[in-house]
Amino acid sequence: MSKVRKNTGAAPVTNVDGEGRGKALDLALSQIEKQFGTGAVMKMGAKASLAIESVPTGALALDLALGIGGLPRGRVVEIFGPEGSGKTTLATHVVAEAQRNGGICAYIDAEHAMDPIYARAIGV
Repeated sequence: MSKVRKNTGAAPVTNVDGEGRGKALDLALSQIEKQFGTGAVMKMGAKASLAIESVPTGALALDLALGIGGLPRGRVVEIFGPEGSGKTTLATHVVAEAQRNGGICAYIDAEHAMDPIYARAIGV
């Protein structure tokens, strides 16, 4: 049985070279921005590096590996891993660091693993 395809209104993809490629890219980007809003897509290198405020994790090596000195402030961060891998400890250290810097934190304990006595010992 054949499937009926819904017409999305987009032009079919064709192989283009040179100037046509740039025009095709501009057209695609304008359609995406029209549908999802300005800034939905950014070209690599089009903007200077963005300074992002961060919250230190309490682990210097991890802060350096993340590239911005910690976790991005004001954004949702998911920490996942196997049982006993240190997720709760890391999250507790981040909350303590944020509170030391005057921040307000929400800690969602989906695993029901938070120990208030341990958290106080870390600095929460």
